[in-house]
Amino acid sequence: MSAIKMSEEINSNRRRFLSNAAMTLAAAELATSRSAAAKSRANAQSFAPVKQIDAGLLNIGYAEAGPADGPAVLLLHGWPYDIHSFIDVAPLLASHGYRVIIPYLRGYGSTRFLSTETFRNGQQSAVALDSLALMDALNIRKAIIAGFDWGGRSADIMAVLWPERCKALVSVSGYLIPAQNANKAPLPPKAELQWWYQYYFATERGRQGYEKYRRDFAKLIWQIASPKWDFDDATFDRSAASFDNPDHVAIVIHNYRWRLGLADGEPKYDKFEQQLAQAPAIDLPTITLEGDANGAPHSDPSAYANKFSGKYEHRTIKGGIGHNLPQEAPQAFAQAIIDVDRF
Repeated sequence: MSAIKMSEEINSNRRRFLSNAAMTLAAAELATSRSAAAKSRANAQSFAPVKQIDAGLLNIGYAEAGPADGPAVLLLHGWPYDIHSFIDVAPLLASHGYRVIIPYLRGYGSTRFLSTETFRNGQQSAVALDSLALMDALNIRKAIIAGFDWGGRSADIMAVLWPERCKALVSVSGYLIPAQNANKAPLPPKAELQWWYQYYFATERGRQGYEKYRRDFAKLIWQIASPKWDFDDATFDRSAASFDNPDHVAIVIHNYRWRLGLADGEPKYDKFEQQLAQAPAIDLPTITLEGDANGAPHSDPSAYANKFSGKYEHRTIKGGIGHNLPQEAPQAFAQAIIDVDRF
């Protein structure tokens, strides 16, 4: 009887082991399958081969969608993001007949400086001027300009400096043109804390840290700026590849140091910066957008409403939408462009 009982216990233990092993294997296969599916989705959701064109100081890499003779829309990404922030926006606009142009900003993706001697300048007017140069190179006389983060700032600057080239404006987080002198004034501690990376970049340690850990740094910013966006590794990796640009670190570091007056710009842009320092109003049809879960520093919409003197509307996009609004809420972003075109 003892031998029979021992045999039954052994068989029972064997069955439990095999069952647990099978469950573990199934879970591993499911995880692998989900990971592969995520990568497949990210790979499937990619732009057609990126085009290149000489424009101003750069050879600019850009994606294009929609009919070549359609009304032009220029979509501008921010930091630390890239053209894939608009991966779902572009086909929506193309289906409505728009010609959609999405450039890599200087220091991102396949965009390169034409000369090794050119100063790697990240100041706001220089970055915005790249977009105007791209429009000239593509023979686009006028376009709807839309963007977020750095791209929203460039869109606002274009609306101020070259309004004759802008049909309308869509800007996430509203009026984003800072005055360099105003940036020197201290903020309350809680507000200063939100800009921790700006002060990190002001140090040589910060520059070296960003050079070494740029992908880890970018992923952290994504998580902080969009706390409710459940992006997968494949989605992040697709955009993170653009940070391997040889000029990326130099442009990012100079941008944030320049804002604080810790790095000089170039005299040829002084006239633009002097005009922008006056914080002029934007007299174009405009829709501003804000996500209800934006974890990045941003102003309340009431603080900038008076900066838009043309036909204007603000929309807060709900549902846990963070800083990367075009990628998190592509339909709302595309609809804003379609609607502002009808203003």
